[in-house]
Amino acid sequence: MKALKTATAALCVGLAALGASAPAFAWPDKSVNVIVPFPAGGATDTIARAVSNHLGTQFKQTFVVENKAGATGSIGAAQVARSPADGYTLLVSSLAPFVVAPHLMKNLPYDPLKDFTYLTVAVQAPNVLVVNPTLAPKLNNLQDVIAMLKAKPGAVSFATSGAGSSDHLTAELFWQKAGAKGLHVPYKGGAPAITDLLGGQVDMSFQNVNAVVQHIKAGKLKAIAVTGDKRSPVLPDVPTIAESGLQGVEVYSWQGIAAPRNLPADVKAKLQAGIVKALKDPALTKQFTDVGLEIVGNSPEEFTQFQAREFARWKQVIETGGITAN
Repeated sequence: MKALKTATAALCVGLAALGASAPAFAWPDKSVNVIVPFPAGGATDTIARAVSNHLGTQFKQTFVVENKAGATGSIGAAQVARSPADGYTLLVSSLAPFVVAPHLMKNLPYDPLKDFTYLTVAVQAPNVLVVNPTLAPKLNNLQDVIAMLKAKPGAVSFATSGAGSSDHLTAELFWQKAGAKGLHVPYKGGAPAITDLLGGQVDMSFQNVNAVVQHIKAGKLKAIAVTGDKRSPVLPDVPTIAESGLQGVEVYSWQGIAAPRNLPADVKAKLQAGIVKALKDPALTKQFTDVGLEIVGNSPEEFTQFQAREFARWKQVIETGGITAN
């Protein structure tokens, strides 16, 4: 009888342990919410939907993309930070809520250094300095742009997709390194900024390569230089800013995927491997690289370290430039 009781107790302990670990091993056994903290139709949204479709096929569950825009991406990011760490809520975002919002907004409802499990940087792309059709004949290289800025301090207009956006921060960094400041003209998103740039209402802009490459190839915008440490494969004739004689403006826009902090290790490993598998799919790779996006797919540890470096870098740029959220 004693042996039977011992065996029964051991079995109960074993079943309890199995039950405790079952949710992690069973992941995913229901649909997964994928939060995009920006409006539908933008680059981050497109990337999130493409990767989510592939993950849905891999894991035989629905990955539902939901747009929660506003406040430099912090509204959607806060929702993910508050969610259970069970693998059923993900965040696909640019750098804005991870490394920009904390330096622009008071009382941010999350700590980007502590409240997320960083899975992988999905893609990255340099920005490109483009000028409108009217100015195109007058500006042949970066030194021409810098000369114009110095001749008209604070008057040359730079369109951005909003205060604290990647293109805004790139412009601010460029002004700091060039020693000459332009006029910041913020828009509510990249699309209206590009529309006014094409129409000549603003002079120039640092835009994501993938957002303007077709306009450049069509001759509607003139590309002056890219911000990467190498030339963009889709714009091989456009020099880097460093090649053009100005150092310290190596910038990539990027989209990363994260989950709430304390995500179970096995779920984290399964998710990250699934995302990397999606990024390596030939059709998905072509979809991204055709518009100038570069596949990254790094490890959680590499993403965490990268995020910390970006956090410190943009803090300095924001403080030096006196950038605010308005």
